[in-house]
Amino acid sequence: MEGRWDFLEWLGPDASTAVLMLLDDPADLVRVSAVSQSWRQFVIANSFGKSLCLRIFPEVSNFARVAEVSSSSKTTEVGSSAVAELENLGREHRVYLYLGHCLGSPKGKRDCINQAICASSTDNFPDESIENTLEPSEMVDRRPSYWSSGGQRNPGVPESLTYRLVANICIVEEIKIQPFRAFFQYGHPIYSAKSVRFRMGYSRSAHGKSTITNECAGHQSSLDDKYCWTYTSPEFPMVQENVLQSFKLPNPVICIGGILRIELLGRVQRQAMDDLYYICVCHVQVIGRPLSPALDLDIHEGTGSLVLKYFPHASSCKTSEGTLADEAGEPSTWRSFASNEKSLALRRLRFYE
Repeated sequence: MEGRWDFLEWLGPDASTAVLMLLDDPADLVRVSAVSQSWRQFVIANSFGKSLCLRIFPEVSNFARVAEVSSSSKTTEVGSSAVAELENLGREHRVYLYLGHCLGSPKGKRDCINQAICASSTDNFPDESIENTLEPSEMVDRRPSYWSSGGQRNPGVPESLTYRLVANICIVEEIKIQPFRAFFQYGHPIYSAKSVRFRMGYSRSAHGKSTITNECAGHQSSLDDKYCWTYTSPEFPMVQENVLQSFKLPNPVICIGGILRIELLGRVQRQAMDDLYYICVCHVQVIGRPLSPALDLDIHEGTGSLVLKYFPHASSCKTSEGTLADEAGEPSTWRSFASNEKSLALRRLRFYE
């Protein structure tokens, strides 16, 4: 049929790459891949799926490689010399496109905290333990439920609360913290921090297992040698109010390794009986979406490199490339652009005929 032409071939590889790098929705990239076999090969060969995912989640750069685990329990790693390069790129394309799609999925938002690991200090352990921050109520069994730091004369001394999330790979959107109001003290003082900051990462210890202990909770310790942080948030101001305060991250973040630390910066309230500054928190929530069991993390014991493992037959925000395209109900930015460019090109061809 006369007049048929390949848009990417007409533009050339450099211009086509520049155009496709402007796409910011995984569904649009899927549509491009579905046009023809040559378009799909072009998208895969140039790793547009990985590039898009890196723009959405800069934390993805921490992965040394990705691996796709089939139902037969055979794992094939991207970059393996035993597999053809095109197949490796195809697997990488599927994994990163899936990860990018999870950002836009509205399903599965929840409180992602699984376990309280450690507090940098605790005034009265275990009565004022970090474990109390997992309780949604200020009163449990007719007793106040809260964590309290140790007292300090210097209001600038920070504190931290460290938690394990429900999965090794989670998308985190916001953290909620409620300072504690000491209703049993004169004036009902509120022991908030001046500001907060958040870190996310993974444990350096074998298998990443950590449990709260008396020693951990009762003594000041940064524990920085135990964790590797892949994300650090901006600093957020905290108000001195006894309400669940929401701290929404500038962009959703992939928590790689399932460890989240809350850094409480600065103290505002002194206790009358000892004239020391304290920080007290009664409840914490981490709002996001776990990506297990479809995605998991493997840490190489020898090198410490991170491997993103993808289980395509598991269900999380499960989807196929076809489903990705179907779920995008609104007109695609790519489709509108391509339609306009095609019309313009056809007019040019008719002009020269």
